[in-house]
Amino acid sequence: MDPLWIIFAFGFGFTVKQIGLPPLVGFLMAGFALNALGVENSEALDHIADFGVLLLLFTIGLKLKIKNLLKPEIWAGSSLHMLITTLMFGLLILLLGLFGFSKFTELSIQTSFLIAFALSFSSTIFAVKILEETGAMKSTHGKIAIGILVMQDIFAVVFLTVSSGKTPSVWALALLLLLFVPKMIKNRKLSFVLNKTGHGELLILLGVLLPLSGAALFSVVGLKPDLGALVFGMLLAEHDRAEELANTMMDFKDLFLVGFFLTIGLSGLPDPEALSTSVLLALLMPLKIILLFLILTRFKLRARTSVLSSFNLANYSEFGLIVGAAGVANGWITTEWLVIFAVSLSLTMIMASLLNMKAQPIYARFQKYFLHFETDTRLPEDEPIVFGKEEVIVFGMGRTGSEVYRVMTEKYHKNVLGIDINLDVIKKKNALGYHVIQGDVTDLNFWQRVNMSVNLPLIILATPSHATHMNVIQQLKLVHCNIKVAAISRYNDEMKELTDAGVDVVFNLYEEAGFGFANHTYNQIYGKKSVEN
Repeated sequence: MDPLWIIFAFGFGFTVKQIGLPPLVGFLMAGFALNALGVENSEALDHIADFGVLLLLFTIGLKLKIKNLLKPEIWAGSSLHMLITTLMFGLLILLLGLFGFSKFTELSIQTSFLIAFALSFSSTIFAVKILEETGAMKSTHGKIAIGILVMQDIFAVVFLTVSSGKTPSVWALALLLLLFVPKMIKNRKLSFVLNKTGHGELLILLGVLLPLSGAALFSVVGLKPDLGALVFGMLLAEHDRAEELANTMMDFKDLFLVGFFLTIGLSGLPDPEALSTSVLLALLMPLKIILLFLILTRFKLRARTSVLSSFNLANYSEFGLIVGAAGVANGWITTEWLVIFAVSLSLTMIMASLLNMKAQPIYARFQKYFLHFETDTRLPEDEPIVFGKEEVIVFGMGRTGSEVYRVMTEKYHKNVLGIDINLDVIKKKNALGYHVIQGDVTDLNFWQRVNMSVNLPLIILATPSHATHMNVIQQLKLVHCNIKVAAISRYNDEMKELTDAGVDVVFNLYEEAGFGFANHTYNQIYGKKSVEN
């Protein structure tokens, strides 16, 4: 990567982070700044961007169960949203042409609906980055958003196949054999390599090899390479080491995705007329949010889940650029529309970033209005939670949370309740005798239903996400709760932030692990000698 790209990407990313925006907004701005200085896109940067997208989709697949796509709120919700958005936006574009907006007067009915179809997609890259930065990847609204994005990717494959005039190879049918891979992995017939790679550089290389192999295989049979990377990740999702592999590849993936955001900004600068067209298209974004919110609530999702999912999927997608390229190749639109798509995409990313960073306060302020749209019955996994007489509540039932639960129960004989957002984790822990339920700690409704009349339970935050912990503190302040809170942390700056926010006990995971290890070693080695003497 050119050093100038790195300097601009870091400079803009660092600046926007200081004002509370995700760094990806800065990367977009860096691309436009480089473009204004006459820097042109390069083949090397395109390769970096493409590889970043492959890694992103692969890591999504590692956390996605195929059965989740079969839920009505996912496949039917995404289909309805895409269909209605395309019809609604297509009619609006035609009306704009009738009212004399120059960029729209030249469009045919077919092309108008093609542009509307492109605007109905949401950016997978943006949504995942927002979910990761807010610690909501495994929340109910995060899973809904990811499921809809995967369905959109499937629609994209169908469109690209039809628009290119090329049909997939007959060998594409052989890919159906991949459906047997998860069962073979579960039976440990295909687990040998993944189990024997260790935890270092071999695991990273495997994380690079698998999405590239999936992309190459799907490309050979005439399907979208990106879909191959996603599918290969999904095939491994049931493996015990899937989460470790996804976490290992996270920072690696983020580095390459910087190239993707730079390429959007480097795609071109619009003239005043094209800029006004981009702004006009960006102003249609709220219609997408409202429509998706209404659809999701009809599928019995709670108002909050529907609001946050809609915010996650608010912006336009990089797929608009792909549709634009297909339109140019077929002579349907001019090359100027590529720049219009790029600018409108960038504008909606900035708008959606601001919206998502303020999502919790927005929901809290307008909650009573949103609740009017809820159905009388809701999905079991989206029901609110009412606490009983628990003395200690542990949020996050990973390795640390599980150990906290065990010690509080066995050593201190406390009535402990475990809470996690992952249903698979909950089932495993309950099978071992734990008392664990599902809950989203970033949900205001969750905290409003906590029994706080007499004995307040001790809250222990043991999730791996600092953003989630800060979110909990924010929710507790909104409900004016003086509950005692303890939290784990990994870095000194995070510890300070938690302490300043009012957390009663902050535990540095790394430092205390060393302290505990030293004590344990001393007691095991020298304690035994004392007993023998």
